[in-house]
Order: sequence, then structure tokens, then C-alpha cells
Amino acid sequence: MAQSSVRIVTEVHDEPHIEGRRVTVRRIQGLVEGAGKSAEEVADQLELDVADVYGALQYYHSHPDEMAAVERRRAEREAAAREAGAVSLSELKDDDSA
Repeated sequence: MAQSSVRIVTEVHDEPHIEGRRVTVRRIQGLVEGAGKSAEEVADQLELDVADVYGALQYYHSHPDEMAAVERRRAEREAAAREAGAVSLSELKDDDSA
């Protein structure tokens, strides 16, 4: 099996994600550590190499301040959505584009 180098970037989302994919580090961490799925299960589910999953987890734990800021921004967006009467963030985004 070929070895790959996982690059974490922030160009698509306002948070770290796997280069060339829209899969965020936070989502991978949530699936593995929050939902208790194995790295292999997550890799299969998201069509990633297992190395990508471990790379994302390594990034998550190596950048605690950045990841805490990501969590704060998400919580602020969710609060704004609730205050605007949206049931979900996607509803708020739909209202913004109208």
C-alpha cells in the first residue's frame, strides 16, 4: 500500500479539513472519539485512507487552541441560527441567500 502524507488546510471551510476534501478534522474527531467508531470504519464511511483519519486526529490534538476556537465559532453560529428562528444552520444559510 502506498504511503500518503495528510495535509490539513483551511481553504474551503472556516475550519481545518483534509486537503482536496470537504471533510473537517472536527467531524473525523467526532466520529472516532465522540461516536466511538474505529478509524477504519470512519475511513470507509468517508472514503478516506486510514492515514487521513489518523492525520486528522493528530492535528486535532496537536492544535487545541485552534480547535477550541473552531468549536466557539460553531456554537456562535448555532446560537445565531436559533435566535433567527432557524431549526438548523442550513435554514439560516437559506435565509441569507434570499
